[in-house]
Amino acid sequence: MQLTGTTLALIQLGAVFFGLGVLGRVAARVGLSPIPLYLLGGLVFGTGGLIELHEVEPFIHLASEIGVVLLLLLLGLEYTAGELVTGMRKSWPAGLLDVVLNATPGVIVALMLGLGPTGAIAMAGVTYISSSGIVAKVLNDLGRLGNRETPVVLSILVFEDLAMAVYLPVLTAVLAGVSFVTGLTTVSIALTAVTVVLVVALRYGRYVSAIVASEDREIFLLKLVGSALLVAGLASAVQVSAAVGAFLLGIAISDSTAHDATKILEPLRDLFAAMFFVLFGLSTDPRSIPPVLGWAILLAVVTTATKIATGWWAAQRAGASRLGQARAGTALVARGEFSIVIAGLAVAAGAVPAEFAALATTYVLLMAVIGPIAARIVEPVMRLLDGKQPVRVDSGAE
Repeated sequence: MQLTGTTLALIQLGAVFFGLGVLGRVAARVGLSPIPLYLLGGLVFGTGGLIELHEVEPFIHLASEIGVVLLLLLLGLEYTAGELVTGMRKSWPAGLLDVVLNATPGVIVALMLGLGPTGAIAMAGVTYISSSGIVAKVLNDLGRLGNRETPVVLSILVFEDLAMAVYLPVLTAVLAGVSFVTGLTTVSIALTAVTVVLVVALRYGRYVSAIVASEDREIFLLKLVGSALLVAGLASAVQVSAAVGAFLLGIAISDSTAHDATKILEPLRDLFAAMFFVLFGLSTDPRSIPPVLGWAILLAVVTTATKIATGWWAAQRAGASRLGQARAGTALVARGEFSIVIAGLAVAAGAVPAEFAALATTYVLLMAVIGPIAARIVEPVMRLLDGKQPVRVDSGAE
């Protein structure tokens, strides 16, 4: 048997895809997000892991970049510009509380570990933002989409997404080590782009949708992916995050075109996003995890409590019951894809110590598991605390 470079790459890539499929099935069987298992898969096959897959690293690196673009594009497709503006007006007090309570622990731990100001800014984003993908899946699985507290949860997620549109350009400028003036220029460009896109989406969204729309699925897919990569690349060229560019494009596409785009892009997003999580695992040496494990557990405990407090307070303001307040709090606990996006940007820029990747990976592994479990057990726990008999609850309806 003769194994050329291409042959070996195909074998390794096939093994990676098949292995991810098996891990995804295992995650579905136990009712958890596959993200922690994808990260573990990357740890096994990366530097310092059991088997090192060097032949497929260039492909996985490019695929992971596309995965981030598609993740943010799909996120933008979920909202219209009007919904974003309305959500911001309603949720800004809870959104600000969310920032203070959940970004602060990341900053403190990063500084205590000596990761420096850059590591602190990046870790603030890692601990701040909930995983909208995991949260949406948990709400759907538990039948809570129609609950009174659910709009509160969604409005906080919308606030986080908008905060991310501002945060990512700032982080990108900090990671690049640019001057204060250059950084300020970058942020100004990003804010201007956000404003322009919201105005265009509100007034002329139907024209943007018409440009990418097509009755032919192949042409529609090519237009969507092409426009997303084009916008992401142009955004990077003016030092705005490629992910933010894709997010803004998603907001500008609306109505039935956005619905059709979501359906046609979801399988591609899942495929390439899996590559992103694997790449992050590949870039983390498993031997660097034990020294930061205690810190990751401490962060997980603290930020679980702070997320619950955020959701509880926001749902209380909205008039939800005590049980609804608890459900809102636990629904927000999970961190996942966007925490890894932030950590991935920091690691790729080479602006943070190796401990940062290990801490971020371990933290997200813990939170992606704790979040869904907390959301599932909150109802029996609250009934016990209220002195009632626990009952099996398939629906979250009050």
